[in-house]
Amino acid sequence: MNDLSWPTFGAWRERQQQAVEAALSRWVCADAPAGLGDAMRYAVLDGGKRLRPLLVLAAAEAVGGLPEAALRAACAVELIHAYSLVHDDMPCMDNDVLRRGKPTVHVRYGQAQALLAGDALQALAFELMLPDDGSLPPAMAASLCRQLARAAGGQGMAGGQAIDLASVGLALDQPALEAMHRLKTGALLQASVTMGASTGLADAPTQEALRRYGASIGLAFQVVDDILDVTADSATLGKTAGKDAAADKPTFVSLMGLDGAQAYADRVLGEAHAALRESRLPQADHLHALADWVGRRTH
Repeated sequence: MNDLSWPTFGAWRERQQQAVEAALSRWVCADAPAGLGDAMRYAVLDGGKRLRPLLVLAAAEAVGGLPEAALRAACAVELIHAYSLVHDDMPCMDNDVLRRGKPTVHVRYGQAQALLAGDALQALAFELMLPDDGSLPPAMAASLCRQLARAAGGQGMAGGQAIDLASVGLALDQPALEAMHRLKTGALLQASVTMGASTGLADAPTQEALRRYGASIGLAFQVVDDILDVTADSATLGKTAGKDAAADKPTFVSLMGLDGAQAYADRVLGEAHAALRESRLPQADHLHALADWVGRRTH
């Protein structure tokens, strides 16, 4: 653990998770027509680690960011993540029936409603960062929207998902596997950090250090995810275990073995901590702790 006791971090994490949950419950309304609002809330609320919002809030804290902007950005990132899970679980993609310990949205509400719920959550993410009450400076709001759009689009998450689908049954080498996951998983995690930093004032070297921290966190998260897919059960994960192997997808475990993948995750997390130390931010403790949490997680 770096510079922060685990119980102290746990208390901070719980407070932030509760704040994000309350804000999401307030902003994801049930009043969308024909039951769409219920499907949207089902997809977002009462589950998930909220890692991406926590990264936004911790980065904003480290640079003295605007609290209202940080909370809106945190919720926007989580809405994009939730929408991606809804679509990813559908039969045309990964065809999964379990997410966050409950039936996936298309199982509960049907495929058409799940598709629309994901679409609506994506749109709401950007609406949140463009409030009409003047609480976010226009230039900041525009920057946040652009960062999130790029992380979610063809040069980010969606592009990585396309590579993932095209790679089933193929034996990717390490550079190709890393490149895929830097987009599919890493882009949104990295954007969470840079968006948090954009809510405050950070000079160019600090921004670059945080960008490298976010990139390392994104890659480490995926390596640990691949390890857990092999070592944990479905009840612990809250989703179907062993799905990658069953689908013949290339993973860091299939490439490196369990021990090799764990050693690689540890090395990448070390790079995240090193980037934070180079940033010289005086309030980076929670960012350090989040890196350790990524490495220690069991689901």
